[in-house]
Amino acid sequence: MGRRLVPLTLDNLPDLPERCRSCVFWELDPVSGEAAVRAGKPELEKEAWISAVLLEWGSCGRVVYVDDVPVGFVLYAPPAYVPRSTAFPTSPVSPDAVQLITGLIIPEYQRQGLGRVMVQTVAKDVLRRGFKAIEAFGDARSEQATCVLPAAHLLAVGFKTVRPHPVYPRLRLDLRTTLSWKEDVELALDRLLGAVKKEPVLRPL
Repeated sequence: MGRRLVPLTLDNLPDLPERCRSCVFWELDPVSGEAAVRAGKPELEKEAWISAVLLEWGSCGRVVYVDDVPVGFVLYAPPAYVPRSTAFPTSPVSPDAVQLITGLIIPEYQRQGLGRVMVQTVAKDVLRRGFKAIEAFGDARSEQATCVLPAAHLLAVGFKTVRPHPVYPRLRLDLRTTLSWKEDVELALDRLLGAVKKEPVLRPL
């Protein structure tokens, strides 16, 4: 089974699930987001946001392929690029962190460790850019992936709660204080990219 993670670009944006391509929950503030939906052009706003972040900051996501079939994605960026984040009761995201915005693995490919590998791949990119942590807002009420990632899933891949809240806690993954993190990233990437031939199946979360 061939697995690969590639940077999100305007070229592979159509490989995201349809509902995600037209979702601007994070990319616009609440008022602008509602206006975009009413105008019937959320897909254009999404494309414009990704284009702007790519030009100003660089890669802001990864797409996961299994045997060349897109099965998931993850989005992340500094909080300055994520207008909706200021609307959360546990904001703001720390200035030394990149925000893990949202992500998804389609159901038939879940529980194969791909979610953990996506987070580890983001961590490697974030470290390379000089940031100290990844932060995310979690949904403490749901186990189902929506625009706001389930808090339980974030905790399962190593995040810790830094601002508790009954609905939307803010969680953080400190990269430089996790001594084994770099090794974990390298091993996970090797497994994902097929370098470790003896272990074709990733560990479940």
